[in-house]
Amino acid sequence: MNIQDLAGRVAIVSGAAQGLGRTIAQRLSDDGLKVLAFDVQPGVSSLDPLANMTTMVADVSRLEDVEAVVKTAAQLGRIGIVVNNAGRWKPTPVDSPWQQALDDWHYIMDTNLKGVMMMSRATVPHLQRNGGGHIINMSTYYVLPARSDGTNPPDTDLYGASKWALNGFTDAWAKYLAGDNIKVNALCMGAVDTPMLRGLFADGELPESLGQVMQTTQIAQQMIELINSGRSGENIGAWVGEPVTIGEQPPLHARITGTGANSPPGGN
Repeated sequence: MNIQDLAGRVAIVSGAAQGLGRTIAQRLSDDGLKVLAFDVQPGVSSLDPLANMTTMVADVSRLEDVEAVVKTAAQLGRIGIVVNNAGRWKPTPVDSPWQQALDDWHYIMDTNLKGVMMMSRATVPHLQRNGGGHIINMSTYYVLPARSDGTNPPDTDLYGASKWALNGFTDAWAKYLAGDNIKVNALCMGAVDTPMLRGLFADGELPESLGQVMQTTQIAQQMIELINSGRSGENIGAWVGEPVTIGEQPPLHARITGTGANSPPGGN
């Protein structure tokens, strides 16, 4: 099903109060879907005036919140798209104290991994009954072959592990749900101009060393291109300084890893 086929259906977007999630929610609304946008931040309600938009304050790491989101979405209509965008990041040095390491584990994994699992599994029965749809996991270019220095910094082991773990979800779900016409993919982007990225710098200004970072609208357009392609089971990369597109489909064995004889040097 391409984006036109999905007009009038419901799209669920997590982490939609700002940044990439907000842009994706707006884009799906513009494309004629009914969007349920939710976030732990109450600022998500500022999307309410937009056409086709319903918002909720909810935490994707809490089962009762996930169930409430899916119940509300189903009341709006037939669910067709699930965008697992909510994510957390923080530095996690390998030699941090035990309690800090455990606290950091829950802080990152409860949202980046458990939240993705719960939201997706809660919506799969709806997608199956509705004749198919799309699950899109927001990942990182860390999981693809590096094309520049600075990829996978050493003090982000838990964040990196959470995104590598998404590979297992994306690959297995795409295969298991193929017969239900449910496409499952991940978008794996480098630096995108978002509040999360700007928050890494004391003054909120992006350093020149990052180069011309990507814009959220470019990733949203890449997502629409992916939906329209009908492809599944892939990590779709986006790198600073390169065209933001889904590119040619890699051979089957390279769709998650981004490597293979038919791939460009260093990626998919």
